[in-house]
Amino acid sequence: MDKFLYGCIYLSAAIAVSVLLMIICYVTVRGIGSVSLEFLTTVTSARKGTVGIAGNIVNTLYIIVITLVIATPIGVGSAIYLNEYAKPGKIVRIIEFTTETLSGIPSIVYGLFGMLFFTKTLKMGYSMMSGACTLAIMILPLIMRTAEEALKSVPDSYREASFGLGAGKLRTVFRIVLPSAVPGILSGVILATGRIVGETAALIYTAGTTAKLPQNLLSSTRTLSVHMYMLSGEGFHTDQAFATAVILLILVIVINLISNLLASRLTAKGIQK
Repeated sequence: MDKFLYGCIYLSAAIAVSVLLMIICYVTVRGIGSVSLEFLTTVTSARKGTVGIAGNIVNTLYIIVITLVIATPIGVGSAIYLNEYAKPGKIVRIIEFTTETLSGIPSIVYGLFGMLFFTKTLKMGYSMMSGACTLAIMILPLIMRTAEEALKSVPDSYREASFGLGAGKLRTVFRIVLPSAVPGILSGVILATGRIVGETAALIYTAGTTAKLPQNLLSSTRTLSVHMYMLSGEGFHTDQAFATAVILLILVIVINLISNLLASRLTAKGIQK
């Protein structure tokens, strides 16, 4: 029975890895031939007849940075409150229920909300800021829950030792607990970044579909995922749509590698200290 269960576990892992490799190989084979220097350095323009993604890459990076700047402090701060300060009770249950509800809402509903609230009510228009604020609400539950689990994984002995040396609650949280939880928090940020990069529905309703370099935070933008959706929907540039997917995959892999390297270095520094 043990061997059978081990076999099922390894088979499940192999299936998961195989599916990932199949997707990567299929997209790469279909799109790598259309990736060129001109494709990476020009901006899509119907007048010039170009289908480049330079503006889309910049727009995607801007959206990632702005969204994380908004959502990460709020998510980590909420997790610190729930895990370190809040007493079990009605308020905590309400916050946890709200978080779980937010994580289950379809992205197109977020898009409609962002269009009505950020785009119309707050007069932001179809802009990068509208899209980033909408995505910040979308990824907030993910960052919050992963940060909370990372804080829970820090042994209580760390806190007790800090209190025993005379440190206060705030110093213990920010100098002892939080640095120890950084790898777990970064894992949540990585997952959130992947959702930002791959989001389409919410951005169509809030950030717009203008394929150009942004002038400011209130400029309409088109990220790589939206660009890929628009190209595949038109049906005239299928090869370029797959090429955009290849760049998306590379972007996600690079972000994951950088984040993992950063987490490893922060963990090593914490151990040395």
